[in-house]
Amino acid sequence: MRNRRLVRAAAVFTGLALLVAACGDDDDTDTGSDDTTTTAPEDGASGEGNELVGLRGTTPLPETTDAVTAFQARMDEADPALEDYNYGPETYDAVMLIALAAQVAGTDGIEYASEIINVSRDGEKCTTYADCLALIEAGTDIDFDGVSGPLDLDGVGDPITGSYGVLSFGEGNQIDDSLTEFIVRSSPDEVADQPVVPVEGTRAGDGVLTIGTLLPETGNLAFLGPPEVAGARVAIAEINDGGGFNGADVVLTESDSGDTSTDTATTSVTRLLSENVDAIVGAASSGVTLTVIDQVVGAGVTMISPANTSKTLSTYDDNGLYFRTAPSDILQALVLSEVITDDGQTSIVILNLDDAYGNGLGEDLATNFEAAGGTVVDRIVYDPQAQTFDAEVSEAAAADADAIVIVGFEESSRILAALVEAGVGPNEIPTYGTDGNMGNALGTDFNAGE
Repeated sequence: MRNRRLVRAAAVFTGLALLVAACGDDDDTDTGSDDTTTTAPEDGASGEGNELVGLRGTTPLPETTDAVTAFQARMDEADPALEDYNYGPETYDAVMLIALAAQVAGTDGIEYASEIINVSRDGEKCTTYADCLALIEAGTDIDFDGVSGPLDLDGVGDPITGSYGVLSFGEGNQIDDSLTEFIVRSSPDEVADQPVVPVEGTRAGDGVLTIGTLLPETGNLAFLGPPEVAGARVAIAEINDGGGFNGADVVLTESDSGDTSTDTATTSVTRLLSENVDAIVGAASSGVTLTVIDQVVGAGVTMISPANTSKTLSTYDDNGLYFRTAPSDILQALVLSEVITDDGQTSIVILNLDDAYGNGLGEDLATNFEAAGGTVVDRIVYDPQAQTFDAEVSEAAAADADAIVIVGFEESSRILAALVEAGVGPNEIPTYGTDGNMGNALGTDFNAGE
């Protein structure tokens, strides 16, 4: 495989780290309030069931509009037990891109991968499968705008623009939607305007577009599984109701990705490939994707993740077959740094899990925060499979920083419990999370002592 993406990483680091100071006044930021300084909550907000009050964090999230609200209602119909909607829109968008690209190419073989970037940009805008299909059948180039927001993909298959929600926990240790703010950021022009990477390899289609999911039914990102699966099911229903692929229904086959502590993903991918899938939507975890991406693209199968955010995947040699509908963490690091700085924090300690996601986001957050004039007192890398996090919490408390940032997954609830026990929880010290832990499932796990 060719090493043909390194230019992107260099451009992003030099471009985005220098954008921090300017972004504070960006017109695309809706802070929801003129006073953005965050302090520890009043005593009345503390106590059992409110220990996470004050916890804030970022996650890719489209701004709430009538269309987004309607889409969430469709997700609820697909799964009435949903607690969170995280990455459901991005999963829907991934499935739609696959079907539309295959329709343009007229095949479910490897050739359709060359159309995925094309259908995401530079054509006539459309937002539903039926409308997009009508344009395609009329010979019109399309620009599919998804539920997750503007979906223009750059030359290596990453979204150029990221829409982020800044979430805040309230009473009952659940997210208070009334406090959610939205920030939109885009990559520099030198990144957005890169040439499209050509697809390499061969794989014939069989005329039936089959899409497999590789999403977390188990493991440390299991809270993301239900909304992602619901998003995929909503997309498939819309596609088949709107005409399918070449007049036939698109087939969906689901599988569990697990996490990096198991070989679940490898087992699932092996099964999906044996079923002749034309694309795999997933994984959610960047670390999991890195364990199976060679197997997938080596078979000539397209892989689109709705939730991978590690910068490592922007420069991975993937034969032009890997894409994602969630923006790189290089953008999330920029946004989170901006949020923390605007909240008035001048020093932070970062706790990040030891994998491609945690290390990448932790490093870039530190770079951006320091570029904005802040001080990173310490960056503590931890094993997410550890039995306890007492040593890491003690080190974080000793750092005596203005704020604590946790870049983690399911284990974040236990880290927060240890911080609360040590007297440095969100009620006492401003605390921030990221897309890997910012969901109502975090509060549910915390309340249950899990």
